[in-house]
Amino acid sequence: MIRFSEGPEIRDTKAPAGPVEERWEKRKFSAKLVNPANKRKLNVIVVGTGLAGGSAAATLGELGYNVKSFCYQDSPRRAHSIAAQGGINAAKNYRGDGDSIYRLFYDTVKGGDFRARESNVYRLAQVSVNIIDQAVAQGVPFAREYGGLLDTRSFGGAQVSRTFYARGQTGQQLLLGAYQALERQVAAGNVTMYTRHEMLDLIVSDGRARGIIVRDMVTGEIERHVADAVVLATGGYGNVFFLSTNAKGCNTTAIWRAHERGAYFANPCYTQIHPTCIPVSGEYQSKLTLMSESLRNDGRVWVPLRKNDDRAPGDIPDEERDYYLERIYPAFGNLVPRDIASRAAKNVCDEGRGVGPGGLGVYLDFRDAINRLGRDAVEKKYGNLFEMYERITSENPYEVPMRIYPAVHYTMGGLWVDYDLQSTIPGLFVIGEANFSDHGANRLGASALMQGLADGYFVLPTTIGDYLASGPFGDVDEESVAAAEIKVRSKIDRLLSVNGERTPDSFHRELGKLMWDYCGMERTEESLRKALERIPELREEFWRDVKVTGTAEELNQVLERAGRVADFFDLAELMCLDALVRTESCGGHFRAESQDADGEALRDDENFAHVSAWEFSPSGEPVLHKEPLEYEYVKMTQRSYK
Repeated sequence: MIRFSEGPEIRDTKAPAGPVEERWEKRKFSAKLVNPANKRKLNVIVVGTGLAGGSAAATLGELGYNVKSFCYQDSPRRAHSIAAQGGINAAKNYRGDGDSIYRLFYDTVKGGDFRARESNVYRLAQVSVNIIDQAVAQGVPFAREYGGLLDTRSFGGAQVSRTFYARGQTGQQLLLGAYQALERQVAAGNVTMYTRHEMLDLIVSDGRARGIIVRDMVTGEIERHVADAVVLATGGYGNVFFLSTNAKGCNTTAIWRAHERGAYFANPCYTQIHPTCIPVSGEYQSKLTLMSESLRNDGRVWVPLRKNDDRAPGDIPDEERDYYLERIYPAFGNLVPRDIASRAAKNVCDEGRGVGPGGLGVYLDFRDAINRLGRDAVEKKYGNLFEMYERITSENPYEVPMRIYPAVHYTMGGLWVDYDLQSTIPGLFVIGEANFSDHGANRLGASALMQGLADGYFVLPTTIGDYLASGPFGDVDEESVAAAEIKVRSKIDRLLSVNGERTPDSFHRELGKLMWDYCGMERTEESLRKALERIPELREEFWRDVKVTGTAEELNQVLERAGRVADFFDLAELMCLDALVRTESCGGHFRAESQDADGEALRDDENFAHVSAWEFSPSGEPVLHKEPLEYEYVKMTQRSYK
């Protein structure tokens, strides 16, 4: 029996009224300020050192706050933001091709299938133009055109070239810029860095977020850290599917702990499936590798016209190829948004026209681009991506087409936040992919880096000041700290005491396959109910039969993985419940029962034009709060990229 209840509506009370173009300026002016002398008395914890967390910690340190920065990696440089390849969006319109802040705003709302807030998205588009200037000033080596101006290229969901890039390593270069700014503040004494520390619980005292409990991953020591505010920048939860493009360490533990402490979890069912991933090659794999969406600028996607055509791609003449994205979506072609490209690939493979082992693949072909531009020009744009593909597959993409297939990539769901990026727990701010974001039901390519840096460099430093102006908030209740620490220690003891027969990874793999089969690219009521029956059973098996070797007082990666998998079980259940309740299709959430005659996602704006914000209940019956979505500037229409 699947049980939940509905609570009162939730509203974002921080976004100002009035013209959307003026709302961010209004909010900045109305926000209370903290004078420099008082900033030195205030302490802020930032968990995560990716683009959002690194830029936030650096900026808060620059402003004069005392900042503690935490990451579970051995260096902030290893945050998963480093894996982003293709680029970062900004409405600077260097090309003079019709782009503008309003067009970026419109494309993002439409790309998210009208399930994002207008106020947040417009602010994101406004701030985007400042991000590029900030990054250039830091020395980020963006690609430049012949005349020396910054170059741009196109990404899915847009008909303009607004994506700034540094070959196929944009995330790495932007992260190094944020990292250098962060290390400058570390050297100045404004930021204290804690590497190899994993957050295992949130301290809530007198109704406010006041600190975290962490485990030193090298020594096993449990530590308490208190502050006046806590910022979570811990990324997404795509690894609930086991196989994803995320780094192996990416997890949900930090945001799930906050959820258990009272932070609402918004839209957990919104998962992005990326269309250009190297296909699965065997059961031995523990993660997947993404090929940048930027490749769809010059690569053409196709499959054979005939079913089960096992000829080499070079032996299939053009008249026997189906360039299906160009055929179905002539206005956008290969640059349709990710959710649409992913479902189209699945459909042609389901028809028996897929390529490669098991027929789970489509071709991404650069033959025409090489003939038109020359190999040297293609290599300058994509050389490192081509090299990566060849190293993994032993196939040369200059000579044969790449083979790609959709895979789990990004999560649009996350902790609910208001316009100030504050969660339902006062003093807990959530930024980047860890919040339910500005992307609605589907993120356009190159917008993750934009949101992370917008939140960290420009939005949070203003809005957190409004909260901290009411501080400092007095001593932290010792009982609250002790209770959080006891909870952490008891869970560790429980994991170590089971002493079963199965590894944490074996449970994680089984959970991931279940989620992919029943709550993946396509969901049905039947599949979701099956998942909701099986997940509790698998969770019981986990707590009865998991084997965690070693002890808690040492470096113990098995213990780390076991704790993360335990949290994935709880999250997976909420994801499937959210997907079951939302009986419409929108963006990355595709309910097979809700599609139009052409097989496209069919929204139900009358019943589901809202954010689903779930409140944790110790009884196991979550409470659903709905935040209505209202559109004044973008008319809700059925999305069309044809």
